[in-house]
Amino acid sequence: MKNWTENQIPDQSGRIALITGANSGIGFESARALAQKGATVIMACRSIDRGNEAMKKLLQLVPKADLSVMELDLSDLDSVRKFAASFQQAYDKLDILINNAGVMIPPYTQTKQGYELQFGTNYLGHFALTGLLFPLMKDVESSRIVTVSSLAGNNAKIDFNDLHSKSKPYKKWEAYGQSKLAELIFSFELAKRLVDANARTIAVAAHPGGSNTNLQRTTGFFLKHVLFPLLSHAPDKAVLPSLLAAVDPMATNGTYWGPSGFNELKGAPHAAKVPAVAKDPMTGMRLWKVGEELTGVRFDLRPDNHAVVGRI
Repeated sequence: MKNWTENQIPDQSGRIALITGANSGIGFESARALAQKGATVIMACRSIDRGNEAMKKLLQLVPKADLSVMELDLSDLDSVRKFAASFQQAYDKLDILINNAGVMIPPYTQTKQGYELQFGTNYLGHFALTGLLFPLMKDVESSRIVTVSSLAGNNAKIDFNDLHSKSKPYKKWEAYGQSKLAELIFSFELAKRLVDANARTIAVAAHPGGSNTNLQRTTGFFLKHVLFPLLSHAPDKAVLPSLLAAVDPMATNGTYWGPSGFNELKGAPHAAKVPAVAKDPMTGMRLWKVGEELTGVRFDLRPDNHAVVGRI
């Protein structure tokens, strides 16, 4: 296909887009691009102050942008529930959900609920958020749930016997890869369940390739300032797979998008390579059950297309 660019984003007037981690990196670029095309963009950020600073920058770039900032800490399931309740009071639909925020290779830390931080934030937080907001999407024609994974998930595995690194030495890169693989598996499993439910919503995954953003702040000087610049592209290019996944007709239910260059590190977006484990049905069902049990959120995707989310 031809090199896909922002210019191919259709008019988004009347559509509501929610982007997690929209205050920096590809989240910021997602918000900018969709706002430029007329979407109402909600920037879900852990820090209200940083979110407001980012919104001011966006308004300088897109003076007529329809933007708002809402507080969301994906590492705290209580915050996720509070956010979802506030969002449902403010909006009666959601057209685009971009599960973009994440943490990358921090020292061993636990979420408020006691889960390993990367798995708890990147996977469980987004699982809960998506489930709680799904009632606002299920009847919305052409609505999309975009989950942003990573190349780090390609060679990862899901350690169901020790998801939170409590029985083994903590290896932050392995934990990060597990969390990003979990997000990809989630997107594919959700896509299958949406088909079974005859839902109007689709689930699409994307990865940015290599992008030197704030997410790499804990990687060390050599990786961040020497290696990443050589093997990565700027956030306004790295965001293109996410944007294609969010708006383009090519991005159908259950697809995965990433850069087209060497090892998918940079370049125009195209269909990404899928790790075999990501589409294993048993792994998908097992991980989904983990999501339900650890978050207390259940997607009720019944074939009559009447979906309700509640606690287990």
